[in-house]
Amino acid sequence: MAAELTAHQLIDRHRPTLDQALETIRTRAYWSPHPEHPKAYGENGSLDTAAGKAAFDALLGTRLDLGQPGTDGWVGGEVSPYGIELGVEYPHADLDVLLPAMKAGQRAWRDAGAEARAMVCLEILKRIADRTMEFAQAVMHTSGQAFMMAFQAGGPHAQDRGLEAVAYAYVEQSRTPDTAEWTKPQGKRDPLALTKQFTPVPRGIGLVIGCNTFPTWNGYPGLFASLATGNAVLVKPHPRAVLPLALTVQVARDVLTEAGFDPNLVALAAERPGEGIAKTLATRPEIRIIDYTGSTSFGDWLEANARQAQVFTEKAGVNTVIVESTDDYKGMLANLAFSLSLYSGQMCTTPQNLLIPRDGIRTDQGAKSYAEVTADLARAVDGLLGDDARANALLGAIVNPDVKARLEAAAGLGEVALASREVTNPEFPDAVVRSPVIVKLDGAKPDDEAAYTSECFGPVSFAVAVDSADHAVELLRHSVREKGAMTVGAYTTDPEVERSVQEACLEEAAQLSLNLTGGVYVNQTAAFSDFHGSGGNPAANAALCDGAFVANRFRVVEVRRQA
Repeated sequence: MAAELTAHQLIDRHRPTLDQALETIRTRAYWSPHPEHPKAYGENGSLDTAAGKAAFDALLGTRLDLGQPGTDGWVGGEVSPYGIELGVEYPHADLDVLLPAMKAGQRAWRDAGAEARAMVCLEILKRIADRTMEFAQAVMHTSGQAFMMAFQAGGPHAQDRGLEAVAYAYVEQSRTPDTAEWTKPQGKRDPLALTKQFTPVPRGIGLVIGCNTFPTWNGYPGLFASLATGNAVLVKPHPRAVLPLALTVQVARDVLTEAGFDPNLVALAAERPGEGIAKTLATRPEIRIIDYTGSTSFGDWLEANARQAQVFTEKAGVNTVIVESTDDYKGMLANLAFSLSLYSGQMCTTPQNLLIPRDGIRTDQGAKSYAEVTADLARAVDGLLGDDARANALLGAIVNPDVKARLEAAAGLGEVALASREVTNPEFPDAVVRSPVIVKLDGAKPDDEAAYTSECFGPVSFAVAVDSADHAVELLRHSVREKGAMTVGAYTTDPEVERSVQEACLEEAAQLSLNLTGGVYVNQTAAFSDFHGSGGNPAANAALCDGAFVANRFRVVEVRRQA
């Protein structure tokens, strides 16, 4: 069948976007081609909020047939954290049929070249962007994010991360020219002359193991990095968050077909309840790349056992904020309150440990004791979430029972500075919505150490009393080295303390945010500019996104000919 999308059409449509992305990852400036406000949607073929909701509703109770080979049954069972049964069924794959079919299309995809692959990837992202409002509903009702966050993080921000990965992939593949004429002088004799051809060759099939909390934001970097470097990609979603990635696979297969490539270059691996196919897939010889976001225990298992594959993991860590002094006490409290509350703390970047000197801190409002700082922060969170409508818009819903259990157990670990409260969502009465808990612990007590040095994923934070700024930095170093951290924050007006914290983060490879008091938060990162994770501490072995994240997804193979 002739391609409906020609290479020239795709280049005309998307090359300017790729060029701008390439320039932005060089300058690290702000840029995004994907609007962050819902009012920007509804024109030029994109769905507005109402149309996106209608498209999502039309999916409920249906069978999403992707036309994949090897389908041997249908699976489903997703229930929204807001209490809605999605009722969508997905193809279950016979891997012995599907995986060979995926490999069959790689040769033509490899031979297409880096630019053609990038253009196809950008067309996939454009089609997804046109359906952002539909995807927002799908993300909301699988992750429990509130709508605005599901729209932004699951839509434009996720699409930015996918585009960023395509840009890095293009850069790394373009470092080596396609051909070279090589001549070596031999004095009086004729020179030696060769014609050399260099081809980026994919490793094989990439496996994306999706997560429950951010299925698109965390899934798109690996998916598009592998696809843009010539690999087929098998997407294995989290069983509770299949729909956003299944829709992504559907769009990708449509675009690949229209561009004249094998749609089986992208496929879905949904699983039956309790099947646990991630381990089976991860050790299959056809799988040569793995992208994983989730628990530390399974990430460690992948790194140890998937020996045939290049494994990229984003696991978990203990994120720390040092509070030593500030010249904007009110701004600091507001910033921290928002950071602790956003999506009920169900982010790998949410602060867990707040290290506060037991003798208090210096502020623009005078000296504040440890007790005052913790009480004022509790009041700031209460003030932020005091209105139930605003609380629902920030907190979303608790994504699974394990998070709720950790939240309830945390209150027994120490003195409670801020108790969690139940919030009613009138639109979704079955949603489990809880405000954060803040527990006071002592950094000098061994009994408390076990609590604050363990990850407690969810709306749980510990206000840890420390002896001094030096003690705080010492605890920070130990925590990052042993448990890892996706983010570190610090508030200080002392240049020496700032240098000490910065040096600790440089040595332990942790991303640091200093003195954030405005509308940027420690648990947010911007594509094209910020690195998410570093790959240098136990929280993750890769960063989203840098050259190392894409360069080992392909190898360059050389063919030499006598000139």
